[in-house]
Amino acid sequence: MASSRQYFNLPGRDKLPFSDAVMVGDTLYLSGVIGLDANGKLPAKLEDEVNNLLDHYEKVLALAGMTMDDIVSVQVFAPDVSQWQAFNTEYVKRFTSDLPARAFLGSGRLVFNANFEMMGTAVRR
Repeated sequence: MASSRQYFNLPGRDKLPFSDAVMVGDTLYLSGVIGLDANGKLPAKLEDEVNNLLDHYEKVLALAGMTMDDIVSVQVFAPDVSQWQAFNTEYVKRFTSDLPARAFLGSGRLVFNANFEMMGTAVRR
C-alpha cells in the first residue's frame, strides 16, 4: 500500500521549483533553506541569517502540525566551516529536548552567497 503524500509551502513560495516540505506518513522531509530576510536579502549579521533560516523551518513545521523537537536529522552546509560555532549558538536555542542527529558540511559557494543552508527530516512524535 502506497503512503499518501502531503506538500507544504509557505505563502508566496509557490513559484519556486520545489516544495518547502513533503510529508509521507509521519515523516516530513524539509527542503534546504537559507536565511534570507523578508526582502529576499541576506542580513549583515550571521546570527540574523541563522535565525531567519530557523524561523522558516519553524513555520514550515507548524504547517505540518510539528515543532523543532520533531526534527530527527539535519544537514548543514557552510562554505566556511569556521562559522560552526556562530551557527550552533542560535541553533541550540530552538530545541526544548534532545538535539537531532546532524552533519555540518563544508560546501562550495551557496546561492545568494549564503553562509549556511540546512535541510532536514522530522518524524511526528
